[in-house]
Amino acid sequence: MIFEPILALVFLVAILVFWSLNIIYEYQRVVVFTLGHFSQIKGPGLVIVLPLIQRKVRVDLRTQVHDVPVQEAISRDNVSIKVDAVLYFRVVDAAKAFINVQDYFSATSKLAQTTLRSVIGKHELDQMLAERNKLNADIQAILETQVASWGIEVINVEVRDILLTDNMIRAIAKQAEAERDRRAKVIHADAEFQAAQTLTNAANILASAAGGMQLRYLQTLSEIARENNSTVIFPMPIDLVKPFLEIIEHAASTPDSRHAAVITPPPATA
Repeated sequence: MIFEPILALVFLVAILVFWSLNIIYEYQRVVVFTLGHFSQIKGPGLVIVLPLIQRKVRVDLRTQVHDVPVQEAISRDNVSIKVDAVLYFRVVDAAKAFINVQDYFSATSKLAQTTLRSVIGKHELDQMLAERNKLNADIQAILETQVASWGIEVINVEVRDILLTDNMIRAIAKQAEAERDRRAKVIHADAEFQAAQTLTNAANILASAAGGMQLRYLQTLSEIARENNSTVIFPMPIDLVKPFLEIIEHAASTPDSRHAAVITPPPATA
C-alpha cells in the first residue's frame, strides 16, 4: 500500500518532465515567460519549460512573403492608379515581435498598405514607371524605420503592377507616339544639316584648289557618259561664261555714238 503513493508521485513527476520537454527547430525560437514576466529566449534544440510556472511562445524566424493587396492612390501629378506589391520580412528579435505588438504579421501588413499609398502620392507617374527600383527603396526605407521596434527586418519590397485607367493608357500611347515623331524629325533635320555641312566643305575645298572645279566637271561628264541616256546636258562652267557676260553688261551700259541721232531745229522762214 505504501508503494501506490510513490508510484503515483513518480508517474506525476514523469508526466511533468515529459510535459516540460520541448523540441525547438532551427528556424524557431521560444519566448519564455516566468510567472507572467519575460524570462528569456530559448532554442533551437531541447528546451525545458516548467509547466504551471512558465509559459512558452514559439516564434518563426524564417523569411515571410506577404502579398500587399491592390491599393488605389493618386500620384503627385494627380493620376489615379492601382498598385500592388510583395513584401519580404522576417523576425530578428522574437521577444519584441511578441511583446511590443499584438500580431506582428497583421500589423506589418496594414503598415505596408498605408506606406504604399503614402509613397505613391509623393511620386509622379513617369517616375514610378521609369524608376521602379527607387519606388521600392522608398517604401522599404519607411517600413524599416517603423517596424524596427517590433523586432522585424524588412528584407525587400517589390511593386508588381501599376494599373492605369483606359483613358490614361491611351494618353500615354499618344504621348509616346508624339515623342517618337519628334525624335524622327530631329534625326532627319540633323542628317540634313550634316549633309549640307559636308557639301559646303566639299565646295570650299574644290574652290580653293587649282583646277578643282574643272576636275569635278570632267568627273561629272564621265559619270554621264557611262549611263545610257538619250539626252545629255552639258553643264557650262561659270568661269568660261563670265567674261562674255561682263562684255555684254559693259556694252549695254555705254551708249554707242554711231547710232546716236542728231536733232537740228528747222530753218527760220521770212
